This record gives sequence, C-alpha cells and structure tokens, in this order.
Amino acid sequence: MRDYAVELENRVAFIRNLVEKAGAKGIVFGNSGGKDSALVGILCKAACENTVGIMMPCESKRNFGMDMDDGGELAAQFGIENRTIDLTEQKQAAVRALGTITELNQQALTNINPRLRMLTVYAVAAAENRLVAGTGNRSEAYMGYFTKWGDGAYDFNPIADLTVTEIYEFLRYLKAPQAIIDKAPSAGLFEGQTDEQEMGVTYAAIDKFLLTGEANERDKAIIDRFHARSEHKRAGAAVYQG
Repeated sequence: MRDYAVELENRVAFIRNLVEKAGAKGIVFGNSGGKDSALVGILCKAACENTVGIMMPCESKRNFGMDMDDGGELAAQFGIENRTIDLTEQKQAAVRALGTITELNQQALTNINPRLRMLTVYAVAAAENRLVAGTGNRSEAYMGYFTKWGDGAYDFNPIADLTVTEIYEFLRYLKAPQAIIDKAPSAGLFEGQTDEQEMGVTYAAIDKFLLTGEANERDKAIIDRFHARSEHKRAGAAVYQG
C-alpha cells in the first residue's frame, strides 16, 4: 500500500505548482459523484481554494439520483463550490441535428455525453481562467475505458498513475463519503450500466495484472483485447511529419 500522507502532500504540491505557473485563477473539474472525480476534487481543493466542481446530469436516472446526491455530499464535506447544469436538452438537440446527416449507432450516442461534459467544463475554464482537472485513472487508461476528447481531455491529471484499487485506498484515507466508496463504478451513460459489467472483467483483476503481471487466462484475454483496440486513444492523433 502507498503512503497516502506522502501521496497527498506530493500531489497537492504538483497541482499548486501547475496553477501558479499557468497564472490561472482556479481549477474546474466534472463532479460526477464517482470515485475518481471525488479524489480529484479533494486534491484540487487542498491545493487551490478556488476549485469548482460541475455536476452535469444527462438523461439517465442515476445521473439525477445517486450521482447528484453523492457529488453534493462530497462538495459539502470538503467545502468545494458545486454548480449544476442539466445537459439533457443539449444532448437531444445534438442527436436531432446529427440525425440529419447520419444514422447514429449506440457508440456514437454514448460518446456524446462525455464530450458535451468536456465542452461545458472547458467553457467554464475559459470564462473564468481555470485549469481543467482530469479524472481518469491508470486502470481505465490501460483498458481504453474513456472517451477520446471527452473525459480523456484535460489540462492536468493528478490521479493518472493510480489504479482503481489505489483510488479506493486513497479515498478511505481521506475519509471520503462512504456512499462513493461503496457503489459500483459506473460512467452513468445509460440505465443500469456499470464499468465491470460492460468490460466483462473486474477492476480487481485488471489491477492485479497491472501491478503483478498476473491474470487468469480468461481475464488476460479480455484485458489484452481492450488494451490493443484502444491504443489509438493513448497514442494521440497521427500527424504527417514529412
């Protein structure tokens, strides 16, 4: 287990230095009510008093229910300014407009949500001279379980090196809301969705593989498949160099 007292001190210093160098007035992050955004919010608030979380529910009942409740509890406990914007109408307008030029499949529809959220967070950042904090972890990155130009976009990410297991350990150390620690990880992109069900492998298995290189045959096959097909997300856009 990591020394989370040291981790807290080092990560707060990292964030504080970035904000100072950028000449930014504050930080903004998407407050989803989940584990990753909770840890990022706590770290950013410890480093910068002017930290704002944006809650951006969109269509799903979970977004408007437990996610809102848990994000609000986090903000209240750690003194984080919290704002809410309902993106349902924007999503529906985008779907109607896009429907005039193509037939959207489920993947296209699902990716609209995180991209609308990142549009929103960056608009706030530009309007208020803030840096955008990313909320992706090491386990998700390895599996490619994020949306390019959506939750994969940010100015800095203070938790990118942490596995999901370590995220939970850190949250327990920080005494984050128990509801956030207890609930199943989910992007909340559609009703009943959970990360592990969608991937077909548990974060415990992914993290064991990342930390030890060990996995059973079934889990290893899934992990390898997800990692290989998502390489484009980690590599960045291809550019002609002449």
